[in-house]
Amino acid sequence: MAGPGSDEKKHRSMVEFSLTGDLEDDFRILVSKYLVGYDIIRITSPNGFSADERKFIKEAARKRLIGIEIVEESRTELVLQSLLNYQDISLDKSINSMYRIISSMLEDVLLSLEEHDLELAKDVILRDDDVDRFYLLTVRQLKAAIDDSPLAQKIGIGKSRDCLGFRLVAKCIERVGDHAQRIASNIKDMVSPLNMDDDIMKLGRLSLNVFKDSMEAITTADAEYANNIIKASKKISGMAAHICSRECGTDERIGESKRNILESLQRISEYSADIAEIAINMHAKQMKDSSKS
Repeated sequence: MAGPGSDEKKHRSMVEFSLTGDLEDDFRILVSKYLVGYDIIRITSPNGFSADERKFIKEAARKRLIGIEIVEESRTELVLQSLLNYQDISLDKSINSMYRIISSMLEDVLLSLEEHDLELAKDVILRDDDVDRFYLLTVRQLKAAIDDSPLAQKIGIGKSRDCLGFRLVAKCIERVGDHAQRIASNIKDMVSPLNMDDDIMKLGRLSLNVFKDSMEAITTADAEYANNIIKASKKISGMAAHICSRECGTDERIGESKRNILESLQRISEYSADIAEIAINMHAKQMKDSSKS
């Protein structure tokens, strides 16, 4: 026999909405339903889907939403279902997947700058879609965990209060990916490669390292380590401003590209500092207890 609340839970797992006529708006609505945690999303079009509408929804869902598949379709209806069990992928695995993808993006974008490899830069840009997929999955997991303590334990969240911290961390990581993509998109306007000893390359390596360190801070209850990351980020910001004032005033197009690249490297270090600060807040009690021992 079904227990109390089972009908309500079943009701919450399915939702339906009709196309508005603006595909970008419709996809945002689809994403919102996915993030809330609906397992079955029914999209209807009273007048029938056009070929472009059907193609857009299918491709966008498969490209951006992990675990979503088209399970039914007709002339006026598309039914999408999440086939991913939350226990199949832990929160830690989702976040680490984002981190590994972005680390590779940053490493390759620096190599692309050094070799002026436009094909590699294009590949970096495409990889940002993978980051977005894991980011949306992470948000979906966290939203579900807030309402379900047993689920939170199963996906690796020890305390429900940590959901907000992980949510902020995930957003910072996703923004680092956006800036890696932005750097790659500016490489096409660079007319020549940068020497590995160029100050921009040095700054790039520092930004990559501080990002990697910030992710380490999430699992390390060490306030001094996290604070050193924040201090390093401030130094990188100062260096970026200094380099830009010296190098961005030459050729207008190249100067704008360098300015954008430096600004993105600065923002990457600042998001890394934000991650380190979140780590301090999340581990505050643990840090306090260890200081007493």
